Amino acid sequence: MKLVTTIAALATLAGCTTTDAAEPSQAAETIRYETSPCFGTCPVYVVTASSDGHGTFEGKRFTAVIGERQFALTPRQFADFRKRLQAYRPAEGERRVAPGETECGPGMTDQPGVTVGWSGGNAAPARLSLYYGCMAHRLAAMKTALRTAPDALPIGPMIGPPVSIGEVLGRH
Repeated sequence: MKLVTTIAALATLAGCTTTDAAEPSQAAETIRYETSPCFGTCPVYVVTASSDGHGTFEGKRFTAVIGERQFALTPRQFADFRKRLQAYRPAEGERRVAPGETECGPGMTDQPGVTVGWSGGNAAPARLSLYYGCMAHRLAAMKTALRTAPDALPIGPMIGPPVSIGEVLGRH
């Protein structure tokens, strides 16, 4: 009988509780930054940074760290990384700046590139691909912003110092 009374009391209390209509939790915003190879020793890596403080670095070629490593980042670091890239984020879809595309203009061969992808948060997914060999002068600020954006993240030691061709060939 005591069990029946306890269950009845809990059922009554459950009916008296109220819940506020909470805002649905917003998914973390994620930015994926991927460099492409060049004819030389350009560092090739992928870094994913999330507004929830988690990051992943994957060194592929000519980086101090080869393979995948996790790292933590502060809200300020994420905000700085995001801010450096934000002006070049397409409203939605993909923006390509590469040879054969109108925005590129004349181009040099064998240069690296970068692809940045945004997802989560409160905006539509977007993607930007830039080939650094595009020589249009109007791209100078974008190239600088994209090249230096990773400086906002704590991954400098994983990328490492620039590698010389002599080091690659075993000549110092």
